[in-house]
Amino acid sequence: MSEPTIARRLEKRIILMTQDADMTARLQSPLTPDWHLHQVTDLEDLGPWNEILLYRFLLLDLDEIEAFDPLDVIRMLRMEYQINLPVFCFGGDQDIQDEMRLARADRFFGRDEMVDKLPEFIRQYDW
Repeated sequence: MSEPTIARRLEKRIILMTQDADMTARLQSPLTPDWHLHQVTDLEDLGPWNEILLYRFLLLDLDEIEAFDPLDVIRMLRMEYQINLPVFCFGGDQDIQDEMRLARADRFFGRDEMVDKLPEFIRQYDW
């Protein structure tokens, strides 16, 4: 296994799990050119677990139950990969949010609220 370079470790990348093209565009709009949003519906599309470590945080759409199971995503991330990457969830109802909270997702927002909060997260993770 090759080691990631310092340059790769410093890349400003975000995982977005959704199929919602409108939401993707809304979340892409506040990003500066040095930030990159990677939209997927399967964590395995990003590569092995050590590639996921190179991302700053994960934005997870709880309304996408047709494309993926959000509980499977958080369980894979936390239990199988044992990665403590920040997971910011948006959408979904109270039941799925409660289940995600028990599975160790970090924060929960409405769809519009997620768009409003993203610039704050970008500032926090802009190291």
